[in-house]
Amino acid sequence: MIIHVDMDAFYASVEERENPEIRGKPLIVGGHPDKRGVVSAANYPARQFGIHSAMPSALAVRKCPDLLIVHPRHRLYREVSQQIADIFWRYTPIIEPLSLDEAFLDCSGSEKLYGDSIRIGEKIKSDIANELELIASVGIAPNKFLAKLASDQGKPDGFTVVMKDQVQDFLDPLPVDRLWGIGKVGSARFKSSGIRTVKELRLADSGVVRNLLGQNSTKIHNLACGIDDRKVTPDSEVKSISQETTFAQNVSDYSAIESTAIYLTESVCYRLRKADLEGRVIKVKIRFEDFHTISRSQTLEGPSNLTQTFWKIVRSLIAEELRGQSFKIRLIGVEVSGFVSDPDQQTSIFDHLQQDNKSANPSRSVDSLTDEIRNRFGRDVIQLGRSVRQRKDP
Repeated sequence: MIIHVDMDAFYASVEERENPEIRGKPLIVGGHPDKRGVVSAANYPARQFGIHSAMPSALAVRKCPDLLIVHPRHRLYREVSQQIADIFWRYTPIIEPLSLDEAFLDCSGSEKLYGDSIRIGEKIKSDIANELELIASVGIAPNKFLAKLASDQGKPDGFTVVMKDQVQDFLDPLPVDRLWGIGKVGSARFKSSGIRTVKELRLADSGVVRNLLGQNSTKIHNLACGIDDRKVTPDSEVKSISQETTFAQNVSDYSAIESTAIYLTESVCYRLRKADLEGRVIKVKIRFEDFHTISRSQTLEGPSNLTQTFWKIVRSLIAEELRGQSFKIRLIGVEVSGFVSDPDQQTSIFDHLQQDNKSANPSRSVDSLTDEIRNRFGRDVIQLGRSVRQRKDP
């Protein structure tokens, strides 16, 4: 089963989260109407007035005189998108992002660890809501095409599952333009031929369909039958792995910050080892009560994925900023970059000695043992003594 996660009114929802006073009011993210601006995103109250993305902002204001207009903050949206991706990474490395706010996931290799795809989809939706205060619609189906349709079908705040024996019951009533590749022009052609639903297309004479669609007729007919053989293709290059926590209440206890940082470091290093990656750059991000955010980083002499190696640096970076200070922390994050993957490392005549040293490293042995336990019984069955889990499991 494939999971498709699509954030609801992403840009607008992020703005509402950052400023609760505007939540629920008709809102667009986009350019100013007096400067020939365009709507980048509209929340659902604004959509009730017929406002949609790519519409001129001036027209949107005419449709809704009380419309709120927020200038886009793309850096913020990219940051939140990375936080969403970090949640995906907890459950699978097979992630195909389509944009900042949607992605396909293949969790077939993680089902023994986290439960079936339905359970994993529920966890992801819950994690996004609890940790990021955002709403995602989730579609789960045997292939990418059906999963995408399923997530669209339930919006907003949807969770739609299409099992293998439900495919035609799900597809047949849909209008024919819901099939990829038809569009408005193709839809009009079908309607003129008396074909309005997916079922009518599926059962139509193949010659009629070929005349209407030309060389795409076989592909479109396959979609009408729920056939889509495309695999979930992960992003070709992972540039960083990170995890962060936004606290439900601002934290001023240094030991709580340190304990959370241990957990984040463990999680990031576990994912590094799972992806056969080693990194050289470790970064700590801290966001204070007033949203002022600082980032501090350090570069290792050589790449690593050992928890203790990175935790020593994380602890030092946090201590430099916070120990002995008065603070209230809203968010803390840990990130590793500067990757070197084992298959690509340059070999030398001393490699066998380096490998022997790695094997004898007590920290590596501890990491290997804890990874094996987590892979069999779940991520949170074993943690460093002072590590705490900040989010609630669904």
